[in-house]
Amino acid sequence: MIKKMFLAVLAIGFFASSCSNDDDNGQAIASLTLDLNGLEALGADFVYEGWIIVDGVPVSTGTFTSVTFPQSFTVDATQLANAVRFVLSIEPAVDPDPAPADTKLLVGDFSGNTADVNSAIVGDFSNASGAFFLRSPTDETGMNNGNDHYGVWFGTPGMPPAPNFVLPMLPAGWTYEGWVVGETGPITTGTFTAFDARDSFDDFSETAQPGPPVPGEDFFINAPAGETFPLDVRGRTVVVSVEPVPDDSPAPFVMKPLVGVSGQETAPTTHDFGQNLGSLPWGEVTR
Repeated sequence: MIKKMFLAVLAIGFFASSCSNDDDNGQAIASLTLDLNGLEALGADFVYEGWIIVDGVPVSTGTFTSVTFPQSFTVDATQLANAVRFVLSIEPAVDPDPAPADTKLLVGDFSGNTADVNSAIVGDFSNASGAFFLRSPTDETGMNNGNDHYGVWFGTPGMPPAPNFVLPMLPAGWTYEGWVVGETGPITTGTFTAFDARDSFDDFSETAQPGPPVPGEDFFINAPAGETFPLDVRGRTVVVSVEPVPDDSPAPFVMKPLVGVSGQETAPTTHDFGQNLGSLPWGEVTR
């Protein structure tokens, strides 16, 4: 009986060892742990994906959708030991391209077994600043009609208004977007990459007359559900976010480097943005 039990245990051990070798093809694996702060859930069509840079080549460490940390991933031990950098990107959930997308969000170099990661790959926002003014250039009733509190524009008023943002030019895969916080949540003013040109959006403007050559929006028509237009912008929070491209979420992305509150005065008065650098994600990666 003892001999039979010994042979059975030996057989089980041999079977388990064989399965282990089949699973990893004889390659040693190691654990990579992400402890990240400030990430928010993406839309249903996108996932986060980690990458280690080995001999100049990106190697995926796996995708995830949960933003609860820490999280650990198994990676080829030799590649992980030789990695010099960690990068986090945003990828399509169904992704035919094995390479990282342009939407790289976090980056950090390994020092020993850890890498401190931050959003410097998107831009340096340490000197971010800007101002906005209230005016409604698309109002059908004309200018100087007392309705300028129904529009917000990013810049310094003038003929024409002048841009005043101190913001980095974003790399491919990213764009800026303006927002005014309404009764039910943030309302977009449109996306933009240039500070001295109109943005991509005018769905809330009242006439076909174009707005000034700076980003912004009037709020007269096509109010979103739960909102009432015209929207009085006075006293409301105004935000500039950094958004991934493409973006399947109607809400602002986590990166909101500038936030301001509109006063009661319309143009030519300007209202300053303040820095909101605490919204920028960061973290630590350990191997």
